[in-house]
Amino acid sequence: MNAERLVRFFRNGRNQAIRIPREFELDAEEAIIRREDDRLVIEPIRKKGLLATLATLCALDEDFPDIDKGMPPLDDVKF
Repeated sequence: MNAERLVRFFRNGRNQAIRIPREFELDAEEAIIRREDDRLVIEPIRKKGLLATLATLCALDEDFPDIDKGMPPLDDVKF
């Protein structure tokens, strides 16, 4: 991306701020900002989908209890 745009800093209370021009808008509600020497880098935080979230979870090492123990098989249940 070679697009550039001159922006001016302003004060918002005790914070220094800039307005992000429309062509630089990020598709996110939150971002991480960090300083690299004399540059500021802004990275959007995108919400993960369910499968991506589940992929980050650790495997369970415990056995699940046998909750069907002592119950008749489904074939034997009369309605």
